Amino acid sequence: MTAPRITGFSGNLTSPSKTRGFVEHIAGQAALSLGGVSSVYDVADLGASFPAARWPSQLDKQASDIVDEIAAADLLVVGTPTYKGSYTGLFKHFFDLLDPKLLRGKPVILAATGGGDRHSLIVEHQLRPLFGFFEAFALPTAIYVSDRDFTDGQLSNPLIESRITQAVSEAVRVVSGHSYQQLAAE
Repeated sequence: MTAPRITGFSGNLTSPSKTRGFVEHIAGQAALSLGGVSSVYDVADLGASFPAARWPSQLDKQASDIVDEIAAADLLVVGTPTYKGSYTGLFKHFFDLLDPKLLRGKPVILAATGGGDRHSLIVEHQLRPLFGFFEAFALPTAIYVSDRDFTDGQLSNPLIESRITQAVSEAVRVVSGHSYQQLAAE
């Protein structure tokens, strides 16, 4: 059996970023728990062809390879910074380019970062409906962090670490073949 592939995608536009670091942390924890490998990308990794692309065929090899990796992933970890209560425009543009069948049934850990608590509902009001459209399996535990959860750019809130552990535990059960009913009962 091949090692599970965990792919993270961050909607951040700048580097370095708390959002990418957060997604890397979650994907790394999932890879460790699943005995798998992780890779993480963000909007900037999509390259020059991405912003103007209107169809997937207009993406260059760099961006197409990221799409292929997302399609092949056993688990996605998706995170975005929050701007004005929603995800970034280029984050949405990326998912607008994907074939809706590409993510069907794929387990996804939803995550977001923001400046304060006012943005915390992004995961339920923005991300969950987006991945519902794709018929992806958005795991029950989503994770939102604000600026106060970081110290010197590193996650420092033990309550957030606990939520990450819970989300990763759900992901492990799903990727390992447990049904949703089994997940809900545990």
